[in-house]
Amino acid sequence: MADTDVVVGVDGSPSSKAALRWALDQARLTKARLRPVIAWEVTPYTGWGVLAHEDFGDAAGKLLGESVREALGYDPPLDVEVVETVLPGHPAQMLIDQSAHAALLVVGSRGRGGFAGTLLGSVSQLCVQHAHCPVLVVRGKY
Repeated sequence: MADTDVVVGVDGSPSSKAALRWALDQARLTKARLRPVIAWEVTPYTGWGVLAHEDFGDAAGKLLGESVREALGYDPPLDVEVVETVLPGHPAQMLIDQSAHAALLVVGSRGRGGFAGTLLGSVSQLCVQHAHCPVLVVRGKY
């Protein structure tokens, strides 16, 4: 990972797809590499059946790929290198860790969880408070 990367958090939500589109434009302007990142963790709930850790990682990777193609188009951009990254761990912590070697971290204002009326989700709030590089929170459609 290079210190010029634009890292963007992805969870499949409309907000993260808007963040992806904004991050692509920024990567083009700054001639940076775009690194969409999705993180997954095993929930402590029981009764979900037995799934291997690889199953969670595979599902996250598929969601990331679908989100990238939906947000950026089905033909990959030729002018920006896009490196999709799937990481095991809490989404906020993984994005904060990735921000240590990034020029910019981009996140959507709200993801899949939480309360519909909140202006800022828990992951984006933690990233704003603890990231090692500048953070841009994309609100609304882009």
